Amino acid sequence: MTPALIDPVRLKPLLGTLAPRFDVDALAEGSSSSDLLLERAARGAGSGSVLVVDRQTAGRGRRGRHWQSSPAGSLTFSLLWRFDGGVERLAGLSLAVGVALARALSSLGVADVRLKWPNDVLVDGRKLAGILVELSSERRGMVAVIGIGLNLALPEADATHDVAAAALAESLPVVPERHLLLATILAELAPVLDRFAAEGFAALRDDWQALHAWQGRSVNVLRDGCVALSGTCLGADADGALMIETVSGVERCLSGDLSLREA
Repeated sequence: MTPALIDPVRLKPLLGTLAPRFDVDALAEGSSSSDLLLERAARGAGSGSVLVVDRQTAGRGRRGRHWQSSPAGSLTFSLLWRFDGGVERLAGLSLAVGVALARALSSLGVADVRLKWPNDVLVDGRKLAGILVELSSERRGMVAVIGIGLNLALPEADATHDVAAAALAESLPVVPERHLLLATILAELAPVLDRFAAEGFAALRDDWQALHAWQGRSVNVLRDGCVALSGTCLGADADGALMIETVSGVERCLSGDLSLREA
């Protein structure tokens, strides 16, 4: 049975005092929740706008990878958030979002949630959720559209993905009802994004490090499928950069076109 669309009226009491901070809309099908929300942002959509798209025809993850979505198999949505200042103030935003998502999933009973730089949420070493942040500038500051894709059921295998997929259906005896799931995630995102806006990723770095899946492991950093760097993964710096200890010292990686693999 296909789940009903997310109903903003039903969502409101689940958000409690945070309800006025979010403006939620839902579509049964669309190209991409992030693309559609970026268009709405250009037309003046407010901070806290949320768009849930149950079936995305052009959903994507980092580096243009396709993200499979279906109303029964996933929760895919994007959140618009405005920040003062320039793009340099948003370094590490995807990592901060990962902290909020990990907290939400843990509060729902998912055990051993971990994070992988820069945008993956893992369970048992497999990818449960992905985060994609897209930015645009405006006169008063920056607009961030934060796309989140969360597997409710296992998707079909895709050899282009870095890690195997995980799903909530494996991690919990009963998958939470979608309104509760979305409300729980949004309720964790609001305070994390508030803190990030005020203090940057540095204020959340210790929380991210505590959830880091590959801390102290030997890794290869790949660019275009080729090993660009090898060493021990030290996690994230205060600005969200990936730190790799190599034979010649600690190297910092910020480029979004890099992939991280265990050596």
